[in-house]
Amino acid sequence: MNALRRGLSNGLVQAFLVIVGLVWVTPLAGLFLSSMRSAQDTAEGGWWTVLTRPGQLSFDNYSALLGNAGMTRAFWNTVLISVPATVLVVVIAALAGYAFAWLEFPFRDTIFLVVVALLVVPVQIGLLPVAKLFGALGLFGTIPGVVLFHVSYGLPFAIFLLRNYFAEMPKEMLEAARMDGGSEWRIFTRLVLPVGRPALASLAIFQFLWVWNDMLVALLFADSSSQPLTVELQSQIRQFGSNIDVLAPGAFLSLIVPVMVFFAFQRHFVQGVMAGSVK
Repeated sequence: MNALRRGLSNGLVQAFLVIVGLVWVTPLAGLFLSSMRSAQDTAEGGWWTVLTRPGQLSFDNYSALLGNAGMTRAFWNTVLISVPATVLVVVIAALAGYAFAWLEFPFRDTIFLVVVALLVVPVQIGLLPVAKLFGALGLFGTIPGVVLFHVSYGLPFAIFLLRNYFAEMPKEMLEAARMDGGSEWRIFTRLVLPVGRPALASLAIFQFLWVWNDMLVALLFADSSSQPLTVELQSQIRQFGSNIDVLAPGAFLSLIVPVMVFFAFQRHFVQGVMAGSVK
């Protein structure tokens, strides 16, 4: 009887997970199928009609997308914004997190409390003053300006996450490395970073998804030559309205890249978040 109950329980859990998976995947599949249909087919019926009329599918829309200068430029702008903003945040936060966790320097705890306090500052508060500062520095409307904004506002959470993760490492392990003659830089690069890989992967996912999907910061700080996909898609909708043959593949491209990044690092995700959130 107990075995039967466990079997039914496991079956219900598996059925529930399958349903959740289908609910999650259906919009992605619908967008992908829509991106391979002509504007006329889209106007005549929903994406599910391809199940009975597979001849609707073609890669003509993606050919049109590659020929759209605005969309291709926006895609590469998104890459040029997201990758540096992610790498810089991870590198700087790793260095700062190790320093706050294991190095002794004046006002260490006070500075860390200030960093933690910055977590509650909304992004919207800094938009206007930072825009004025970037204008004075010549960074307004440029890709480096957008990257710098994302790095600045991503660092408080990143430092908080990595500091808590690094602080959980056994003190004896670091002391043994120091007794063996290891410098702080060698300990950081050869010991702390490999052990902290789950937290680093989790942070990279968070930061990349936030920057890739951002529209508010890019809408304000990027001009027409440096705007990412989110702003370009919104501009295409406003200008053409029914330009579905470009919008659908562009939206799918904008969606599939962060999904691929997430699945590439997902085995580290839960472990890194749980370990870095509490001490």
